[in-house]
Amino acid sequence: MKVMENSGGKVKKISVVIPVYNEEENLGKLHGELREVLDGFKGEIDSEVIYVDDGSSDTSFSILKELVEKDSRVRVIRFRKNYGQTAAMAAGFDHASGEVIITMDADRQNDPTDIPRLIDKIDEGFDVVSGWRKDRKDPFLNRRLPSMVANGLISFITRVHLHDYGCTLKAYRSEIVKNIHLYGEMHRFIPAIASWLGVSIAEVPVNHRPRTAGKSKYGISRTVRVILDLITVKFLLSFSTRPIQFFGILGVISGGVGFLIGLYLTVLKYVYHQSIGGRPLLMLAVLLIFIGVQFVSMGLLGELMARTYHETQGKPIYWVREICERGSGGASLPERKN
Repeated sequence: MKVMENSGGKVKKISVVIPVYNEEENLGKLHGELREVLDGFKGEIDSEVIYVDDGSSDTSFSILKELVEKDSRVRVIRFRKNYGQTAAMAAGFDHASGEVIITMDADRQNDPTDIPRLIDKIDEGFDVVSGWRKDRKDPFLNRRLPSMVANGLISFITRVHLHDYGCTLKAYRSEIVKNIHLYGEMHRFIPAIASWLGVSIAEVPVNHRPRTAGKSKYGISRTVRVILDLITVKFLLSFSTRPIQFFGILGVISGGVGFLIGLYLTVLKYVYHQSIGGRPLLMLAVLLIFIGVQFVSMGLLGELMARTYHETQGKPIYWVREICERGSGGASLPERKN
């Protein structure tokens, strides 16, 4: 069982996680830039670089194997097929040993020279530092405009306000991301998901460079998937431990409206002696009451599933940052409570 530990002091080791999918033209130059940045720490910060080959069909993996031979800091994880960026990041998080994990794209649009700025923010006490591509070098209609709409929608629904959820260049304390399970396209929602743990989040402007080689893997088609994952994230953030309050409210509203319509029709039948058998309202009342019962039943089943999930997996319903007691010298005690 993993325990979140209170992180204090300066960062001593970082892990840079980079998902790779058909980026043969960018990997050599990217690692050269990254090596200069990591060498600039001059031993003050230890580092490792984890490349996750997400089923590339070009020579990316061969290039990555050469990097392993040339740089002892490099580790490569190779997938059997293309699973997507979220799975690649999850694999990188699982294998990272640094106390801080930096994520970035392999297309060289993220600038490695921004990494020290992210670490400085972590040193200030933040748990998550997100990059903001303030001067983004992408086409407006098919990239920047959908991103602006998505960022506004995500911030509004999750109430975690960031300018740029889509920027891969981020820094996380490892105890945060190692306790988050990712699915679908949820890597972009990590700051919002992490907010459930009560983390502190900062955002810093970063340099964004135009793509000079390779092809973009992003398109307008991802918008639908992002919206569906956003619905999932909102439900997980608000109702994962109390599904009856979501489905139950819908059931009460539906059943209540159906009951009122039925009461109205009953008055018409027995007080005013009107025929109600052929009225569409009668069918609507029955339908609403039936739907209400279904929603309440779904809520109860959800409660059973939530309790089974939390109890069998030891999933906590809250996280404690630290516990200070007399005689403990201010040291942090285990934080996870069920």
